[in-house]
Amino acid sequence: MEKEICESRFGENRGSERHFEKKGLSEHKKCGKSRWRRRGILLLTLIGIVSALCGCGKKEAIKIASKPMTEQYILTEIIAQLIEAETDYEVEITKGVGGGTTNIHPALAKGEFDLYPEYTRTAWLNVLKKEEMEKDDARLYEILQEEYDAMGLTWTGLYGFSNTYGLAVRQETAEEYNLSTYSDLAGASSELVFGGNPDYIELETGYPRLCAAYDMQFKDTMQMEIALKYEALKNREVDVINAFTTDAQLAANQLVLLTDDGGFFETFEAGTIVRKDTLAEYPELKGVLEKLNGMISQEEMQRMNYEVEAGGKEDKEVARQFLEEKGLLNP
Repeated sequence: MEKEICESRFGENRGSERHFEKKGLSEHKKCGKSRWRRRGILLLTLIGIVSALCGCGKKEAIKIASKPMTEQYILTEIIAQLIEAETDYEVEITKGVGGGTTNIHPALAKGEFDLYPEYTRTAWLNVLKKEEMEKDDARLYEILQEEYDAMGLTWTGLYGFSNTYGLAVRQETAEEYNLSTYSDLAGASSELVFGGNPDYIELETGYPRLCAAYDMQFKDTMQMEIALKYEALKNREVDVINAFTTDAQLAANQLVLLTDDGGFFETFEAGTIVRKDTLAEYPELKGVLEKLNGMISQEEMQRMNYEVEAGGKEDKEVARQFLEEKGLLNP
């Protein structure tokens, strides 16, 4: 019946038939567009799923932090470049974190960073808050490992150098007074002027304790800002200054770093601290970090600092050159 009604209607009005044909064609086109739209949506959905599945296996970048000093910039570059050369892991460095250990350690504990270079006695004093200084380096490192382990962190080893306090003199002064040790310096101290930053000279455990330990009696003592010490020594305003053993200025000015023959200054050995869960997530990382153990001498670190600060080289360039020299990277 329905068919007949349609035929009758078509027969009565051919214009209506044409209208029906056009309408049917329009609907057909709409249906085709709709199907393609659905197919497009389906295709985009599949692409999204595949991309998500591929992304699941990709690890986040290993986040490395450094303190705001040249030495740390170089160390983090050495670590990062070695990781990238030895693994497929991506690395992200945050250089110059203000406050150093004070801000980096809490961020590391919270997982904002994965690892960073640190110094043993800095960790002992600033992180563990120890009041009594452990004199034995091996025992101190053992205690650090135990207490850091409880925090979900670990030291993967030590690089081989210590950035600690020292005493420096001009080459000519060392030759004139035959100086090579602190004991030698004590014997000639009455003829020499000591220069140091106010914090060190006024600190009870600093300059006064040093003089008492070695029976040093300098002719005079001058206080000056840290940045001016080397200039004052170069200009012969002072004869002896307190320094850090890896300072670039030691190499830049051809100075002599005297030997602490009485063991007055404790060592601040450098090494890597890393989150234990990071080592679990990146199984190749531990072996890579351990390759740096014992690889950097005090003289090498001092030279690298000098190349950046006085030689004008980029820390990335100096780090790569060091790794190539050690056979850890191909030239």
